[in-house]
Amino acid sequence: MAAKWLLIEIFGDAAPSIIGVGSTPRRFMALDKVLKGNGSFDTALSAIAEVAASLKQIDRTSADSGRRIIVKPLVTFGGRLHGVYFWAGRPDEQVPEPDPAGAWTFNLTEGKASGSDDLLDLYGVPASERHTEKAMAGAFTRLRTNHDEGEALSKIIHSKPGTIHQAVWTVERDDKELRAAHFSCRMLQETDPKDGRAQVILRGITQDIGPAQSVVSAPPPVVLEYRVLEAATNEGEHRAIVNLKTLRLIRWIGEPVSGLAWESVDDQIEPGMHPEDLPIALAMSEGLARGKTHGTLRFRQLSGEWQSYDVDASLMALDQHTTAGLVMIRAAL
Repeated sequence: MAAKWLLIEIFGDAAPSIIGVGSTPRRFMALDKVLKGNGSFDTALSAIAEVAASLKQIDRTSADSGRRIIVKPLVTFGGRLHGVYFWAGRPDEQVPEPDPAGAWTFNLTEGKASGSDDLLDLYGVPASERHTEKAMAGAFTRLRTNHDEGEALSKIIHSKPGTIHQAVWTVERDDKELRAAHFSCRMLQETDPKDGRAQVILRGITQDIGPAQSVVSAPPPVVLEYRVLEAATNEGEHRAIVNLKTLRLIRWIGEPVSGLAWESVDDQIEPGMHPEDLPIALAMSEGLARGKTHGTLRFRQLSGEWQSYDVDASLMALDQHTTAGLVMIRAAL
């Protein structure tokens, strides 16, 4: 049998583990479960360490000419190695193309997301529309999550270092093609090199594992619960999920508000709530313990002006122990 590519994560200080064998996802599998005998395990660790130091691909034949090894790095825009593709086989063996994969990060402390050119290739993003950083909510606009979304969002809200998550979700590429993607990630506490503050960073890799309609574990294009919410939304109304701890937008349900600054990309004005309205937002969040709340809040527009919106909020259970805010927003009259 022809050798397959191994997708190996290197998210933090933990030992590297396998998260993909060919197009088949694996649940953080120890390397020695696959790499056995003839020094395979030691050779792999040595090659991974070499790539980690240089961030460059290696492709070489062993001294006895009996084995060829290829290691391809998966690096974020920030220059952090998240993992590698590893292939080992006979020198005369045809090397298959690995599935597209890309590295990414969620800065859970700052609410920002970043990726890599490999990831944006996977998403089919044109070169003219690529950004190295954006609001975390923007990462969800192309995702069709599965029924484990509540678990994933709960983990984001708790932001506990050491937490891991894996899922198969559907990605809508920019050319509208639907692909099944396997997501693997781990939360780490790190120090911001700019100011020395502690931050919680979610580091991950996304692997394209085939057309969405051909992968049984991939979710349908729109999850039923979101269909119901969108059907109940009147013209001019928009719904979103908000982190009640930080008051940050987690994701939109349906279309975002037109003209609102929310993406936090380098060619747009920075999003924000009017500072005078923060007490109103905090009171709404605290009031959710007793029932639904309402308020009028001002948010920054792409034009730089402030626009008033009527906001209705209610509690949304993500799991047995975690809630978020489900908000409905519309321009105030």
